[in-house]
Amino acid sequence: MANVQSLDPSASPLDYYGWELRRQREANGLRQGQLGEIIFCTGSLVGQIETTKKVPTRDFSERLDAALGTDGVFSRLVGLVLRSQLPTWFQPYAEMEARATYISTYQGQLVYGLLQTEEYARAVLATGMPDDLEGLLAARMERQRILEREQPPLAWAIMDEAVLHRPIGGHEVMRNQLARLLEFTGHRWMRIQVLPFVMGEHTSLDGSFTAMRFEKDPDIIYTEDLISGHMTANPETIREAARRYAHLQAAALSVEDSAALITRVMEERYGDRSEPEERGVA
Repeated sequence: MANVQSLDPSASPLDYYGWELRRQREANGLRQGQLGEIIFCTGSLVGQIETTKKVPTRDFSERLDAALGTDGVFSRLVGLVLRSQLPTWFQPYAEMEARATYISTYQGQLVYGLLQTEEYARAVLATGMPDDLEGLLAARMERQRILEREQPPLAWAIMDEAVLHRPIGGHEVMRNQLARLLEFTGHRWMRIQVLPFVMGEHTSLDGSFTAMRFEKDPDIIYTEDLISGHMTANPETIREAARRYAHLQAAALSVEDSAALITRVMEERYGDRSEPEERGVA
């Protein structure tokens, strides 16, 4: 791992963050432990972030800015740091996703990434046995900030009913995840539909895909295979994806009926399993 003395701030966003943290801390005459006390963490964590052994979180960065009076420097920088933690092949997609004005996605296996809870995302990401699970998780949560903008992208997510039944992370994680989906019922910018089992075969049995539109750039279609992702602006592919998505929307339950199905699965499959206490016989 990087050494404080040899850290090259031009090597990566993470290296720059660590270098700038050390510079600002020393400019304020603080030791690592003293800064840790101020921002409610250990001095060891401060040191690990300074030497790139740990990836900073947004919360950590906001507390740094408040403690050091850095006018949002670390809060702005952490977005770049977290994006750099994404797999190299995924970073171009994340950059386009952040610029999109309209996103439409079909997901046949998993809850759409922008809608995942932290616990669900952790379980999904852990299946790839990454070297830095926490860094990947923080990066995924950072992506979701686009939904918190004053004017987020208009987004439409269609998910196969199988997504609701697959117990990713266990009983409680799934209940919380489905509850999270229900929070978007009636949401102004996000629409969620479920493609029910009863529809049988449909136009995207061969996989999930995401379409993105932009103010000025051409539309893009994104797909993933086993180990990487692929983006294309090929007009024929765009038209084919639009045709398939129109069929999926027509076959899916309405937004209201989708919410009702999510609620039913949440209660019936992931409801409270605790057994009532047995009453004594009089």
